[in-house]
Amino acid sequence: MAGTISKIIHFRDEEEFLDDMTEIMERFSYLASKYGHNPVEGILLWDYIGVQDEEGVKIFRVGEFPYFEGALKVDLETLRVMERYFDEMESKWDELRVEDIAYFVEMLNDALGREIVYYEAYDLGLDRNTAYIIINIANLHYLESVLDGRDREIFEEAVEMLMRYI
Repeated sequence: MAGTISKIIHFRDEEEFLDDMTEIMERFSYLASKYGHNPVEGILLWDYIGVQDEEGVKIFRVGEFPYFEGALKVDLETLRVMERYFDEMESKWDELRVEDIAYFVEMLNDALGREIVYYEAYDLGLDRNTAYIIINIANLHYLESVLDGRDREIFEEAVEMLMRYI
């Protein structure tokens, strides 16, 4: 991806980080809706898992499976196998490591007989209290050059929040 940088960022408080990222993404999404350029192209937390269904890959966090299963377009047997594995992972939440999630995902795909569950955090070297972020520098520069007034304030607030982590 031309004009992008990727970085692993560390944080102390996961809830605070998620709140901040939500604020940052809301600000940049608002600006992107008006100016067409979003500087943050992606964020991957240590416990994000992707599931391929009939509509594409859907991303969720390990503990979110009970809330997410209604959104998956897969057959009932696949859903039940996935539910067993995700329940097992969630039951070990406090001591869960990226290596454990990678192992569960490998076992789950074996049980399903096909690879439809994806876990990239292990390969990226993430751990608890880390995230992988992709920032489009060209979009950042573009927005900086065209904004004024209240939109500039929104942009600067988002950048300031983001810089606390970078």
